[in-house]
Amino acid sequence: MSEPPELPQLPELPDLAEPAEPAELAEPARPAETHRDGGEDIVTGVMRQWRAVHPDLDVEPMGLVGRINRCAALLQQASDDQLRHEELTRAEFDLLGTLRRSGRALTPGELVRETFASGAAVTKRLRRLEDRGLVERRSDGRDRRVARLTLTEAGQELTDRVLPAQLAFERSLFSGLPATERAELADGLADLLLLLEGRLARTLG
Repeated sequence: MSEPPELPQLPELPDLAEPAEPAELAEPARPAETHRDGGEDIVTGVMRQWRAVHPDLDVEPMGLVGRINRCAALLQQASDDQLRHEELTRAEFDLLGTLRRSGRALTPGELVRETFASGAAVTKRLRRLEDRGLVERRSDGRDRRVARLTLTEAGQELTDRVLPAQLAFERSLFSGLPATERAELADGLADLLLLLEGRLARTLG
């Protein structure tokens, strides 16, 4: 009897790799809060502290409100210091500027609306400007109970003399930002102001 034929050898099967472990889901990245010089502003530190105290809360609004308030306070202090040699505060200069640019006499109520200040604050500032001979008050020709305010000749001269230096000073405060960033910032703030004026006017009267 003949020997049975040899069976062909089957190719070796490759080792099956173990199933890969499912990749862990990465936490959503928070927006970067470092700045062009690598540092961080005071509001960033405040937000970090609140996240540690209340990790369940979204503190993003704090970043906007805190920075706007902080910038407003710093700009107010800087402007007051710049105008101190004229014996003016920025709020008083705003009243002079409002009367100068309006081109007409204004009532105290109109000045309150134009300068976003309280009636009591405007009254106090106007009294000081009147005492210095920069603003004069006249009764309305049709209703003597209504006062109308205008700049005196000295008030107009002071406003026109101080304005160029004040604008140059304010321009210097933002000189560290490129022109495109300044324009974007101005546009964003304009959008925010329109939003808040429309939304808060109903509640603040």
